[in-house]
Amino acid sequence: MRTAFKIVTGLGPAHDGVGHFVRQRVTALVLLVLVPLFLFQFLASLNTGYGGVVAWLGSPFGALLTLVLVSAMIAHMRIGLRVVIEDYVSGGARRLLLLLNALTTLALWLAAVYALVKINFGG
Repeated sequence: MRTAFKIVTGLGPAHDGVGHFVRQRVTALVLLVLVPLFLFQFLASLNTGYGGVVAWLGSPFGALLTLVLVSAMIAHMRIGLRVVIEDYVSGGARRLLLLLNALTTLALWLAAVYALVKINFGG
């Protein structure tokens, strides 16, 4: 049952309209470009061994590419899991799982940033 207000605003049960859909498609397009670029660069540095990989990740281009790729991957994952949770879980478990989704993706992103900072600035 849709009220006139829902028809005008276009908001569904999640009250976010098509926001999830658009954000997930944008991150997918970004990943479509970044994954092959990252793999090409990473595999080229892998030929020189461990030191070459660390040197590539320590370079500004390698670190920036890796950070943007990881950020897009984690954002894409968070949006996808959020949609699944909103569609298939109800009640208090939904809030708990949405919170765990947000905290887990934040922790993953912080771990990736920490690793890149550690590689770039030594230690």
